[in-house]
Amino acid sequence: MAISERFIQELQERVDIEEVISSHITLRRRGRTLVGLCPFHNEKTPSFTVYPDTNSFYCFGCGAGGDVISFIRRIDNLDYVEAVKTVAQMAGMSMPEDGYDDTIAKRRMRLLAANREAARFFNTCLMDEKNRPALDYFLRRALTTATIRHFGLGYAPNSWHALTEHLRSKGFTYEEMVLANLVRRSDKNGKANYYDNFRNRVMFPIIDLRGNVIAFGGRVMDDSKPKYINTSDTPVYKKSNGVFALNFAKNANENKLLLVEGYMDVIALHQAGFTNAIACLGTAFTSEQANLLSRYAEEIIICYDNDGAGREATQRALNVLGKTGLKLRVVTMSGGKDADEIIRTHGKERFAELLGMAANKTEYRLLQERNKYNLNTDDGKLRFLTAAAQILAECSAIECDIYATRLSNELGVSAESINAQIRSVKTRQRRSDESKRLKESEALIERSFADKNNPQRAANIRAAKAEETLIASLMRNPDFYPKLKDKFSADDFVTDFNKRIMRCLADKLDKGFIPELSLFAREFTPEEMGSVTRIYMSSAELNNTLRECEDCISVLQNAAESKPTDVSSLSAEEYLKLFNKK
Repeated sequence: MAISERFIQELQERVDIEEVISSHITLRRRGRTLVGLCPFHNEKTPSFTVYPDTNSFYCFGCGAGGDVISFIRRIDNLDYVEAVKTVAQMAGMSMPEDGYDDTIAKRRMRLLAANREAARFFNTCLMDEKNRPALDYFLRRALTTATIRHFGLGYAPNSWHALTEHLRSKGFTYEEMVLANLVRRSDKNGKANYYDNFRNRVMFPIIDLRGNVIAFGGRVMDDSKPKYINTSDTPVYKKSNGVFALNFAKNANENKLLLVEGYMDVIALHQAGFTNAIACLGTAFTSEQANLLSRYAEEIIICYDNDGAGREATQRALNVLGKTGLKLRVVTMSGGKDADEIIRTHGKERFAELLGMAANKTEYRLLQERNKYNLNTDDGKLRFLTAAAQILAECSAIECDIYATRLSNELGVSAESINAQIRSVKTRQRRSDESKRLKESEALIERSFADKNNPQRAANIRAAKAEETLIASLMRNPDFYPKLKDKFSADDFVTDFNKRIMRCLADKLDKGFIPELSLFAREFTPEEMGSVTRIYMSSAELNNTLRECEDCISVLQNAAESKPTDVSSLSAEEYLKLFNKK
């Protein structure tokens, strides 16, 4: 790829990393840095840190790190060139004319174009009088033509080749159609046959946050099976990340989202004025979806169907969302099986009432447990209170006291007895947590010597530390390089990963560039950039002197004469002592 280093450096100067990242997550200033909840793993305590002075970020929880290009690449699942293009657009800069291999980027653009054309085709078919039953299906569901246009709804004709032939006429290849999962291929008698994936179904386009059509959901208009056919994972769509209508809901400015089950629930709610409604795609709610929602809301209200499957889905969503630190509430549907039916039957006012009665996570879990037992019997009371104690043990002392009093009044059992049971559960959990923390501490010590990007580090701790110290010092003090370059080379490095970093660093320094993280993003994956950033940040704890660099060079030059330390036989204390060696 021939995107010049000078273009990348100019791009970095024009883009405010704080502004870019704060559009995805909430950041709070802490001195010269900013902190927030990491978008790349679940956490309740902020460990994601942005450094505006170096245009970089690092997560102390999962090790993600890099520059603004690395962030965009990782958050939007883009390749390097696509990420550069995206950041360039933010900065109002044109991409350089130099040629580069953008095969992957071009393929993504072609698939997005095919999806966009398919959406137009489906919408045109919906409005065609000969397909009137499809339009009538939406009208019977009380949707207005304005709502149909707003969501780009459509109809896939009852034909094996209608979409295939249309896309061929627009210049799309069979390979592109198959990759987009718009068309399927079958091989019979040595001949390839292509046919439409969606046939005789009303269509729901799935649109990403940038307004791109990335996938479709297709529903039958009767009771035939399968009820839904959805786009499989493609180069532009991953259902575990998919959220329907977030492109609209993120602009509702309510700081909360209504999580419902299906497309029609979302659309009905938006039409009724609840424009913060969304639905997560796929068979199970995922941590990726939870992290995505946490960027756009502080509260999630779960409004799943009032049936067994809906209750199970609610509990799964609570478990996953509970790790994000979001405020959670649950609506118990009354007067209909789902949001769409309640609004059509009882009006939007009734749904607003249900929202106002939404239970918090604890109240909902207690309600679900209560419904399992006959509270008119002593055995039922005992089993329910045992289950309730497990739930309340996760709450604060004040919450425990409030709920214990409520349960006491309801069941005729003293609040003191209920609180005693809660304390017993908390004691067992505390002991279990202490044991878990001890194991985690031991594992953390081991991980400090192991780096998935640098597996050789564990067996060469002292040399690896010297390598990292030298790299960090040269990145922070590039004026040291002319004085040291004749005394060592990357070939002196013991670990292959650090050797790659040093070669890249030396190349930039030889060309006269200031060695910013942005210059490494092209040659290292987003995951590897986390390790590069960790090394770069370690310079803040170094002496940053020539003598320190020279000491590191001596360590490396003597490494061949030293037997690598076998860390597997060392105690935790010995690990730490070894780690602190210079």
